[in-house]
Amino acid sequence: MLQLEGTKCSFLFCLGICMFICSVIYLSAKAPTDPQGQHEPLGCRPFSQYCQAFLPSTEGSPAWQRHDCQVESYLLGMGGGGGDLNCSRLVRELHFITSPLSREEEDYPLAFILTVHKELELLVRLLRAIYAPQNVYCVHVDVKAPQEYSEAVESLVGCFPNMFLASRSEMVTYAGFSRLQADINCMRDLTASPVPWRKVVNLCGQDFPVKSNLELVRYMQSKEWRDRNMTPGIKQPASMRHRTQLRYREIRGSHVAPKRGAPKKGAPPHGVQIYFGTAYYALTRTFVEFVLRSQVSRDLLEWSKDTFSPDEHYWVTLNHIKEAPGSHVDGGWSGEIRAIKWRDQEGTEHNGCKGRYVRDICIYGLEDLQWIINRNSMFANKFESKTFPDALDCLEQWHRKKVLKQATVPIQSWWQLATQGNKTGLFNATVGL
Repeated sequence: MLQLEGTKCSFLFCLGICMFICSVIYLSAKAPTDPQGQHEPLGCRPFSQYCQAFLPSTEGSPAWQRHDCQVESYLLGMGGGGGDLNCSRLVRELHFITSPLSREEEDYPLAFILTVHKELELLVRLLRAIYAPQNVYCVHVDVKAPQEYSEAVESLVGCFPNMFLASRSEMVTYAGFSRLQADINCMRDLTASPVPWRKVVNLCGQDFPVKSNLELVRYMQSKEWRDRNMTPGIKQPASMRHRTQLRYREIRGSHVAPKRGAPKKGAPPHGVQIYFGTAYYALTRTFVEFVLRSQVSRDLLEWSKDTFSPDEHYWVTLNHIKEAPGSHVDGGWSGEIRAIKWRDQEGTEHNGCKGRYVRDICIYGLEDLQWIINRNSMFANKFESKTFPDALDCLEQWHRKKVLKQATVPIQSWWQLATQGNKTGLFNATVGL
C-alpha cells in the first residue's frame, strides 16, 4: 500500500514538471522574436501615407517607424503615481534632447510658462519638443486637475534641474482672472531663477511648436523683435467693450458670469487706453520686471479682476505704454505667435477645419498640417491626442526631424522619435531599453 502511494506521488510530480515545461515552451513560441529581447510598444500607430509625404526621405527608402506610442501610461508606470522614478531612464526613453544644439541657442536662453490641467500625453510631448537644457520652464498645474495627473507632472518636472512647478497654483476658470494670475505666479518664480533667460513665452497644454528652438531664438532676435515684446492686438473695438465696462465674477473652476445689478466699471487707472488682443505673448525680461513692480501695472491688474478674459487685454495694453520696456505702441496684430483656425475666419484666413471646432477654435486634424506648416507661426493651437492623434504624431515627427537637421552638435540616438524601416531592435539596444 505504501509502495502504491509512493508511485502515485512520483507520477503526479512528474506530470506537474511536464506541464510546467510545456507551458514555458508554449509561451516562448507565442512571444515575438526580437534579438534584443524588446519589441515596439503595443498600440503603436504607423504614420499614414498622408503624413509620410511630410517626412523627408530618399526615394525607395523604407517608411518611417515610430519608437514610442504610449507616453502617458509609460510615465504613470514609471512612478508618476507616487513611486520611485528613474529619471535618467525617463529622459532617454522619452527622447528628451539633453544638450544645447548650437552656440547660438545656448547664448540666448528662453523661459516658458505652461498652464495645464489635462492631457498628460500632450504635455509630455510638448515639453520634449521645446526642451533644451539652457532654457527654463515653469509649469502651472490647475488646482482642479486630477490627483494622478498632478503627481505625474510633479514627478516628470522633478527629473529636470531647469524645470519647476509654480510656487502658487490657481483654480483656473475659462475667461477668468485666475488664468491671468497663473501666468503672473510663474513670472514671479522665473525672475528668481538663476537661468539668465532673455524672453518668456506662455503656452497651454494643447499647443505644439512649429518653429524649432533655433528658429524661435532667431525670430526673437530679428530686427523687428530684438528688443520688443510681442503682444498682438489693437485698440479695443466697440464690440469688445462690454468685457471691461461690465463687472464679472468667476464661478470657480466653471465659468465667468456678469454680476447682476452691479454698476458699470469706472475708467481704467492712470488713464491708460485699453487694447484687445491675444492672451499669448513673448516678453522681454525687463518688461516682466516692469509688470511685477510698476504701480501702473499693479493698478491695472487690480482693476482687471472683475473683467471678462483679462489676459486678452492686460498684456497688450501694458505693451502700448511708452514707458514700458520693450513696448511696441504701433504693433497691431504683428507677430506670428500662434497658428489658430477660428471658425469666423473660415474662407478668409483658412480653408476650414479638417478636425472639429470647440469654442469656435479648430482642433486640428491631419489635413490641417499643410496650412500649419505654411503659416510657420511660433506655435499651433489646438491639438487633442484622443480625437485626432495622427495630426500630432505627424507634426511632432516633422518638427523633430527639422530640429535635429539644424543641430551643430553630434546627434544622440535616443533623440530620434522615429527611424526609417525596421530599425527598432538596433534603436532599443542603443538606448538601453
